[in-house]
Amino acid sequence: MTRHSHNSLDPNSGRLKQEGMILIIVLVVILMLSLGAYTFTDLMITYDEAADLSGERIQARWTADSGIDMIRMHLILPDQQRYDAGGEYNNSMMFQAINVVPDTNPRNIANFTAVAPFVDQTGLMSGIRYGLEDESARINLNALLLADTYVTNGGRTLLMALPGMSEDVADSILDWIDEDDDTREYGAEYDYYQSLVPPYSPKNGPLDTVEELLLIRGVFPQLLFGQDANRNGMVDPSETGLINNGANTANQAMTPPATAMTGDPAMAGIERGWASFLTLYSQEANLNAAGEPRIDVNSEDLETLHQDLQSKFSLDVANFIILYRQSESNSSETENGVPAATIEMDFTLPPSRSITQLLELVEIRLEVEGLEGPVLVNPAFPLNSLGAYVDNLMDNAAANSNPTIPGRININQAPRSLLMGIPGITEEIVDRIIQERIPDPAEDVSKMQPTEAWLLKNLIVDLDEFRQMLPFICVGGDVFRTQVIGYFEDGAASSRVEVVIDRTTATPRIRLWRDLSHLGRGYSLEMLGLQYIDGSVPGQAPMSLPTP
Repeated sequence: MTRHSHNSLDPNSGRLKQEGMILIIVLVVILMLSLGAYTFTDLMITYDEAADLSGERIQARWTADSGIDMIRMHLILPDQQRYDAGGEYNNSMMFQAINVVPDTNPRNIANFTAVAPFVDQTGLMSGIRYGLEDESARINLNALLLADTYVTNGGRTLLMALPGMSEDVADSILDWIDEDDDTREYGAEYDYYQSLVPPYSPKNGPLDTVEELLLIRGVFPQLLFGQDANRNGMVDPSETGLINNGANTANQAMTPPATAMTGDPAMAGIERGWASFLTLYSQEANLNAAGEPRIDVNSEDLETLHQDLQSKFSLDVANFIILYRQSESNSSETENGVPAATIEMDFTLPPSRSITQLLELVEIRLEVEGLEGPVLVNPAFPLNSLGAYVDNLMDNAAANSNPTIPGRININQAPRSLLMGIPGITEEIVDRIIQERIPDPAEDVSKMQPTEAWLLKNLIVDLDEFRQMLPFICVGGDVFRTQVIGYFEDGAASSRVEVVIDRTTATPRIRLWRDLSHLGRGYSLEMLGLQYIDGSVPGQAPMSLPTP
């Protein structure tokens, strides 16, 4: 009997194996196609999310730009209208969580917030506020040489107010910006910079950016920028300890001085870096409170000057200023004379001198030629009634016709350290200023200090001290700085811009625009404001955080 194998008995077994193999191949192909489709879908979703995020970042930038435009519109308003709207010092209703892109979906809601550094009641930096920073609360580097014309080493004195500043660095900064190659007492000039590898020359002119200071001998990133790596005006916990002994790439042979470390009392405030105390833009419009040009008491057209003075002051004041300009010297007589209003004016006599500052007119007597001989003229600005006229005098008159006044320091808002650098000031005067000043004029307009003369009227300084300080101080400038953050309330995208806006022109112009988005949002969403998500309303108080 012939035996047959099982395969020989089943002619379909081979075909079944083939069909099974085909099925496996089909399943593998389907699996591969499914994985490919899944990968493609996932990639498309990723691309779609990236496109959405890119779009949101663009929208966040537009939101920040909208905030800048709103600020410019606010600054174009007259002072009283700005105060009625809450002002710009600390105004959360105008500058915190202002919605630009509304939507029912929180992911699509975009706001902007404008922040500035907050100076507490002791005059020290402490957190942020919602508003603008007056550039006159900083030291104007390009006005330092002007300070030297008023006081010997006035520029050095102002710079020495910076925490950790030394005389050699201060003089080196002044040597960098002055026009000559003469080395100051502690400075560095052309010969020093030519000895470096690679060699270069000092600017011998105004700075274009604050960062240009890094080219100057003794200025290091640790001193210029401090620990505030993300430039948000605060030292975040992650930034503590960033000041170290790294070298300046422009001055590789040098290392920062030992005082560049925290813990030294002289370094109080260095955590934020010198850049937070410096500017190139501060100035004030040479206008009175009504927005009109002040009268230039040094005008060569004496008759027109007399008419202008009479429109704002008395005939006695108008006559006295013209007589003072026509006189070569003051009288030392103390006896009583006649009022200037009784003198018949002769405008054909040319002026013999100029007025350096308005307060040199206080308690001055003049001797003029009358029909019957010399005539003694009584003071038009008596010392015993100074408080009655000084604000009106300083608001409506000036010793020059320049449209702007650069570089003076706002005593109402500047931090304590910068006040201490004003020539002629003392620690006692600084304490009184901080105690009695009103940083936010919109808070109580009735108590607003209209001119720098409030120091005299409050008996904080005497007349001689005030005359020495006057070229360096003001009660408010017309150039403002802020950081504007455009952001979505879910935190997905944001844009942060630092901007400096100048309102000394008819239409406020942007003097500095700097994108800080690469440094991150800089502030938590809670600080910026989340009123559309959680229903809360931003508070009026500044967000004050302790420095670690």
